[in-house]
Amino acid sequence: MNLDSILATIRDFVERELIPLERRFLHEGFRAILPDLQAKRRDVQEMGLWTPHLPPEYGGLGLSLPEFARVSEVLGRTPLGHYVFNCQAPDIGNMELLLLHGTDAQKERWLWPLIRGDIRSCFAMTEPHCPGSNPIWLETLAIRTGNEYVIDGHKWFASSADGAAFAIVMAITNPAEDNPYQRASQIIVPTDTPGFTLVRNIPVMGEAGEDYMSHGEIRLEDVRVPVENLLGPEGEGFRLAQERLGPGRIHHCMRWIGICERTFDLMCRRAVQRRLTPHETLADQQMVQAWIAESRAEIDAARMLVLDAAEKVEAHGSYGARVAISTIKFYVAGVLQRVLDRAIQVHGALGMTDDTPLAFWFRHERAARIYDGPDEVHKRVVARAILKQYRQHA
Repeated sequence: MNLDSILATIRDFVERELIPLERRFLHEGFRAILPDLQAKRRDVQEMGLWTPHLPPEYGGLGLSLPEFARVSEVLGRTPLGHYVFNCQAPDIGNMELLLLHGTDAQKERWLWPLIRGDIRSCFAMTEPHCPGSNPIWLETLAIRTGNEYVIDGHKWFASSADGAAFAIVMAITNPAEDNPYQRASQIIVPTDTPGFTLVRNIPVMGEAGEDYMSHGEIRLEDVRVPVENLLGPEGEGFRLAQERLGPGRIHHCMRWIGICERTFDLMCRRAVQRRLTPHETLADQQMVQAWIAESRAEIDAARMLVLDAAEKVEAHGSYGARVAISTIKFYVAGVLQRVLDRAIQVHGALGMTDDTPLAFWFRHERAARIYDGPDEVHKRVVARAILKQYRQHA
């Protein structure tokens, strides 16, 4: 199948099989529809569309990053899309890390079960007492003792930790290293290891979530894992994290554009259906028309910007495309917030309920301007890169 056929098939599946499940998901929760989702996951496997981000030898479609970005947009039209196709965060990022840096033993124990969908995983980096915008500032320590690492620390917003089989933990292994970017390592920690505790699912705007749809607070107290669980070289945790976050931001941004497209569709449908008088609808209001025009322009501009960034990542790697990645991160997050806000306003009181996915997205995607680096940090990266060129020629 070519890319257009893949996108058409996935879009049809999303509209026909997944969107009808949203009402139960929004009112009853993720676990209530898990049997249905597992059945849909089997359907996707039979269709040959499972793990579309992976190379063919690992069961995927072998799509390039720009091609998978287009898939991510279609799947983003529903909160259930990426999970059913087994390319949801954080599993997709952990698969990529294990694929590129895992040993044969690590791939056999962790990667292949992730690919099959037998297990889930999480990524534990953010700490409650350290600023997430400064990822080299960590307090979690992993001290090597013989053939083991002994880990002590406190993590939170480890997305999907509830029910995960393992966590990839960022911890300081080389505290005396002069270069702060070479102090941390990534270590695979099975969640059933003694001392590993999921304290709670953190309530996000009143909703704690469950399983895949959750953000965990974790404590690690005298957690002992074998040295063989080190992912990549010791001291290279920050580099691996940056390598992971580059494509991850492309995935996120295209998912947000998928949300925007679905939100835009709901807004336009509501505008033409909602009557203000027997002869007038919301669509007749100039203000609503302006919102629709602005949203269409912003979504289309955001898509072109992200696909361009994806091409740069493909050609130059995450570091070489860091300015483009920062640009899309803050710009698309802003577009998402504006489009969601306009759509809720058009829906009125209905937009505040869980009878549409708008309120769910508004609760959960406000964090888009915070996680993976807050807007302010990314704007600073872009501005500094621009001003550096001017200073050189001043």
